[in-house]
Amino acid sequence: MTLCAVDSARALACRDGHAAATLKLISMFVIFFTSVVGISAPVMLARVFHGKPLYDKAILIIKCFAAGVILSTSLVHVLPDAYDALADCQVSSHHPWKDFPFSGLITLIGVLTALLVDLTATSHVDGYSHGHVHGSKEVTAYTRIGDSEDVRKSVVEIEVVEAGEERRRLKDEEEMVKMKQRMVSQVLEIGIIFHSVIIGVTMGMSQNQCTIKPLVAALAFHQIFEGMGLGGCIAQAGFKFGTTAYMCLMFSVTTPMGIMLGMILFSITGYDDSNPNALILEGLLGSLSSGILIYMGLVDLIALDFFHNKLMSSETWLKKASFLALVLGSTSMSILALWA
Repeated sequence: MTLCAVDSARALACRDGHAAATLKLISMFVIFFTSVVGISAPVMLARVFHGKPLYDKAILIIKCFAAGVILSTSLVHVLPDAYDALADCQVSSHHPWKDFPFSGLITLIGVLTALLVDLTATSHVDGYSHGHVHGSKEVTAYTRIGDSEDVRKSVVEIEVVEAGEERRRLKDEEEMVKMKQRMVSQVLEIGIIFHSVIIGVTMGMSQNQCTIKPLVAALAFHQIFEGMGLGGCIAQAGFKFGTTAYMCLMFSVTTPMGIMLGMILFSITGYDDSNPNALILEGLLGSLSSGILIYMGLVDLIALDFFHNKLMSSETWLKKASFLALVLGSTSMSILALWA
């Protein structure tokens, strides 16, 4: 209880609703601009350099940087914040929050939820692939039987059909990879949107100008790096222009909208970011978001690229460059934890 009293005294010294509201309005425009820059940069670069000799390698390195950013976001930013929210003395001194590590449990639920979505999407993609393969086999069998009168003509036509089948098979494989990449990008954006809403609402409800001031600059850089991470995945997935624009817009407006929602909630309920109910909601949603991002970062980004990518396994220098990009992304996002 003494610790709670000390924290309350510090918060009261910095509490200024008018100054906090001004800072929050400024932060909405700053964060929107930096979010647009962050997520648009890899998407625009991918469109400019599409078809160039180093395009695929550059996209892979950007995606590895993105994986580092996402993994660091989940482990260094989101999960500790969620744990701190549920460990706050106003929450942890009451049942059932003091009896069980709920942040770890909800993180586990987030991981299992992401796995379930991944399995469902993968089984759908596999079913799509098998349907196309069976159709190709039927065409081959029909061609071999129907053209048996003229052997030479039959051989030529069978070779043409087999060549067509090979092209279709390669096209189907490419389509499967694209479908997987699109699914990863969409689930990843859901996890990031959870995280962005939590950040925005927490800032919007806060009346502590001492907390908000350093957060504005830190979140601006945070959104740039996180936007680059998501933008790299969107660029590789090859969405149509409309879908790409929609995903970029959703990422860019989520945190400013969260800030606005937090301000509205404070004006209606009087709850600020230190209210026990707000802390519980922040802790639960943050833990769920962390679980989703941890799974996506480790399984669908890092493991997929480093162990199941033909381009990565064929060139040693690319593997080294990708690992350095992964470390750079993780380090850049981790350093920001000093301020946000």
